[in-house]
Amino acid sequence: MKKSCSICARNIQMPKKVIWSPLSEKDFDSILEYLQSNWDNKVVHNFIEIVDELLTQISNNPKQFPVIQKKKKIRKCVITKHNTLFYRDRKEFIDILRIFDNRQDPKKLRFQ
Repeated sequence: MKKSCSICARNIQMPKKVIWSPLSEKDFDSILEYLQSNWDNKVVHNFIEIVDELLTQISNNPKQFPVIQKKKKIRKCVITKHNTLFYRDRKEFIDILRIFDNRQDPKKLRFQ
């Protein structure tokens, strides 16, 4: 019994640190500015909570969302119908690349 428990403990993965790229920080700030100017604080707070919950999920289980660029190992996580988060699962951390407004032209989506 002890042997199987120690095997289970070794398979438990610690959450990875999340690091935001400068471009993703700019994206996030722009979205918050837009929400604050066009909606109320409740909508802003709700968006922040959703992003925070998704980042916790990604940190705990980075491979749960689909790969959209195999070569660059970029994954996609839909935040809302209007916004998508793109990230890369690195060995030591999660690299947040972009938060993209889905209503924009997809050709504008660039990663660093």
